[in-house]
Amino acid sequence: MRYNRFHKDNNFLTPTTYTQELSEYTVNLKYEDIPAEVIERAKMIMLQTIGVTLAARSTPISEKVREMSREANGGLGGPTTVWGTGEKLAPVNAALALGTMSDSLDWEDCSWTGHPSAGIIPCAWLASEEKHKSGKDLLTAIVAGYEVYQRIAMAVQPSDLRWKTKGWGLTSWQIFGCIIPIAKLYGFDARKVNQAIGVGCESSTLPTAYHATTMSDFYHYEHGYRARDGFMIAKAVEKGIHNQLDALDEPRCYTGVICGDDANNGSGETRVVSGEADISWLTKDLGTRYLTMETLMKHWPANMWVQTTAEIVADLRKEHGFGPEDVEEIIVDPPVAERMWAPAEGFTSVTHAQFSIPFVVAAMLYDPNPGAQWFTKENMVNPKALALAQRIRGGESPTDSPLTGFKQFRTGSYPMKTVTIKLKNGEVFQKSMDAHPGHPKNMMTREQFVERFRVQATPALQGEKLEKAIEVLCNIENCEDIAALGSLLS
Repeated sequence: MRYNRFHKDNNFLTPTTYTQELSEYTVNLKYEDIPAEVIERAKMIMLQTIGVTLAARSTPISEKVREMSREANGGLGGPTTVWGTGEKLAPVNAALALGTMSDSLDWEDCSWTGHPSAGIIPCAWLASEEKHKSGKDLLTAIVAGYEVYQRIAMAVQPSDLRWKTKGWGLTSWQIFGCIIPIAKLYGFDARKVNQAIGVGCESSTLPTAYHATTMSDFYHYEHGYRARDGFMIAKAVEKGIHNQLDALDEPRCYTGVICGDDANNGSGETRVVSGEADISWLTKDLGTRYLTMETLMKHWPANMWVQTTAEIVADLRKEHGFGPEDVEEIIVDPPVAERMWAPAEGFTSVTHAQFSIPFVVAAMLYDPNPGAQWFTKENMVNPKALALAQRIRGGESPTDSPLTGFKQFRTGSYPMKTVTIKLKNGEVFQKSMDAHPGHPKNMMTREQFVERFRVQATPALQGEKLEKAIEVLCNIENCEDIAALGSLLS
């Protein structure tokens, strides 16, 4: 049994050193030590996250959260920039805006455990801008954020029973994806990173998933709240917080509680209740297996379990040239649980529509250029789109569940989908696919990421300014000071 040496000053010992090891990894990670393919993936994740944030610039969610951020800031003014607007705010308030905006179209990444880029990318960029860090510093912080976040998140993933009965609270562990890149860029030593993780454990939200019941758009704001909290926690540690060390090694603090059994929160001191994830995930293959490379990048602004069907329909339309008015019926096999709804009265929120295979497919057939316009109030009650959505139904195979899909995702595969499109003239087209473009085993090329960025960023950037942004972001390692790029994305 190992004991953490950090507690000599208060005689409190923990039987493991997970928090210490993660802290030291964060501090010691150097740009030069990161494989080239991981650096490239980090750049593409950054490119897409910025792109989808710009795509959301004019949505009601984005406008509301920017207003909230300005009010919290006491007006405009500060060292960091809200992408797409040129507005300057304090980092904590800019993070609230960008964290929310980056998730608002549900177009960013998706790991096995959530949407880390909605926290990691805004927090890493804003901290780099605030502290005048280089592009290499930024990329290193992004990789550190992914590697630490994913391991902490995996260590507290709920059992099947808990998932089914109490939901999946992805924004609970999102906080660590926000803390780590800021701590790295603030130049914290291992002890301070350890303290920051401890404050994150204490500040984490309950792993609830109420949005899955309500389909409330507050789900998107939660990502902004966690990004804001990442800066608040880092600032607290910077000013001096003590005695929050080794929180991941103490079962009464986080790992044994957050997803533990209600009747028995942990056993054997550090082991989560049987059936829950193994906390050895905290340092599993740390430094050798880059979980950054195992993140899925979405091709469409929609829930991850909508992606494959949308991709198939887009491919068949391109190949055969039919339009929405030609479609008699579309069959998705197997259907996905809680993703097949098509209410005749329309959709009550952006989230509600993003989680609907029938709506996203219908919206895409009427408008093949993905973007925020799919989710306007008007389009979510568009009679034509709704009528088409009601002709999109599940096949006869047993229904897939998101839980089953995540298990496949973690093993490197993905649920197979077969889509059959029947046209009014009697023609029938069919195609099957599992790993759509953006899945780790079918990752998009740089050229594909760039083309998607052009689509995403167009609401904010055009012409020479758009091409300049692409050039700089794809070569961000050459930037000496991120603060010098304040106008690049405005």
